[in-house]
Amino acid sequence: MKAIVLDNPLISHKLSIIRSKETGTKEFREIVGEIATFLCYEAMSDATLTEVEIETPICKTKAKKLDENKYAFVPILRAGTGMLDGLLRTIPNAKIGHVGLYRNEETLKPVRYYYKMPSDIANREVIVLDPMLATGGSAIDTITMLKEDGVKKIKFLSILSAPEGLKKLEEVHPDVQVYTAAVDEKLNEVGYIVPGLGDAGDRIFGTK
Repeated sequence: MKAIVLDNPLISHKLSIIRSKETGTKEFREIVGEIATFLCYEAMSDATLTEVEIETPICKTKAKKLDENKYAFVPILRAGTGMLDGLLRTIPNAKIGHVGLYRNEETLKPVRYYYKMPSDIANREVIVLDPMLATGGSAIDTITMLKEDGVKKIKFLSILSAPEGLKKLEEVHPDVQVYTAAVDEKLNEVGYIVPGLGDAGDRIFGTK
């Protein structure tokens, strides 16, 4: 599948703020959550709804509802947790799993140190969260682990993506739809997205 890029003036405006090195931790964190909410709206465009009867202050009527218990959000630690609140505002009853991966700075490959999922993860539609789809290694490893656990439908949400990471992810997991706010120019020699926004985890948590 080709990545779905949110081409919207408001998102472009928000991205310009978080790309700036002058933007502080609080504002950066808030805007990452806002963009994550927009990405979630787009990712849920194919959701199945059930018709129910409700009563408004005026009368009874038919309405359509989402089964929130069908979904799970899986942020890739640690930066992915910065997107989580934005999604929980839209589907507050979704379950949450966590994957801990860090990048080996010499090989640029992800190293797994934590993996904890809801017990019924195989029965849920999973949305994986990571602000930066750079080399694609962390995304590929996370999706592979979820498939090994029996998950059938997986989507991936990122704030920024690099063409190299998108290509690699599509080659390994062509069935996983990617939703991103922007596709940047390239990766640099140390695996950072250019022009990018720096290290998303450090900027979300103020650790640099």
